[in-house]
Amino acid sequence: MLLNFTKMHGLGNDYIYVDARDLNLPDPAGLSVRLSDRHFGIGSDGLVLIGRSNVADFSMRMFNADGSEGRMCGNASRCIARFVHDNGLCSKNVITLETLSGIKTLSLNLSDSGELETVSVDMGEYELIQAPASVSACGRQWSGIGVSMGNPHYVIFVDDAEAVDVAAVGSVIERLPEFPQGTNVEFASVRPDGAIRMRVWERGSGITLACGTGACATASAASLRGLPVDPATIVMDGGSLEISVSGRQVTMIGPATTVFTGSIEI
Repeated sequence: MLLNFTKMHGLGNDYIYVDARDLNLPDPAGLSVRLSDRHFGIGSDGLVLIGRSNVADFSMRMFNADGSEGRMCGNASRCIARFVHDNGLCSKNVITLETLSGIKTLSLNLSDSGELETVSVDMGEYELIQAPASVSACGRQWSGIGVSMGNPHYVIFVDDAEAVDVAAVGSVIERLPEFPQGTNVEFASVRPDGAIRMRVWERGSGITLACGTGACATASAASLRGLPVDPATIVMDGGSLEISVSGRQVTMIGPATTVFTGSIEI
C-alpha cells in the first residue's frame, strides 16, 4: 500500500506523522524501524500515529526509532496540534489528545491572522519515581533524580552540560539494572542568565535535538532544587521550551514545524 505521511519536528526532535484514523497497520513497531532509518528510510526519531479516540478528540501512538513504544512525547503532541490544525481535521483551538499516559490538553496559540505560532500543552502532574540517588557510568558517579512525565527520566544536574559525553554516559545509564524498563537521561546545568541548558539521551532513540517530556522533567527537578520555574527556559540543542511548574502541575509551551509531506510504499 501507499502510505501518506508528514515529516514534522519540535525543535529538531523529528517524527513521521501518519493520519491512521482509517488505517490498519499490523506492525507499527517494525514500520517505525524501517521508516526512521536515516539512510534507507525517510529518517526520523520515530513514528507517530494519529488515531480516533472514544475519550478525546484524537489519540496518539508513538514508536521510537528502535521500534519500542513510548507512553508520551511532548514534542509529538505539539506537532499533532499543528497537523490537525493545518489539515482542517479540527476547528477547535483547544484539543484533547489520548496518550498511553493519559489525556493531554493542547491549546493552540494563534496570531491575529490565524497562523499557529506555538502550542501550550497541559502535561499534568510530574511524579517522583524510585531511582538511585547516584549511579556509576564511564568511571564516575552521577547524582540524579527520577521523574516521570508519563515516561521515566533520570535528571542529572552538572556544572557544564556541554562538557558531558552524552552518548557514552547516557547509553550506559539508560540500560543500568537500576532502571529495568530503561530510562531517558537528561544532563542539565544552570546558565548565568538563569536559563537551564539541557542535553538528552532518549530511551530507544539516542541523542535527540530536543525532548519535550525531558524538558518538563528537568524543570520539575529544578523546582525541587528551589530554582525559579514559572516559567523556566529549557535550552536544548534544537532550541528552547518554556516550562512552568506550579506545585506538581507542568505546562509546556513551544513551536511545531512541518518539514515536508510525501508518500511511501509499504
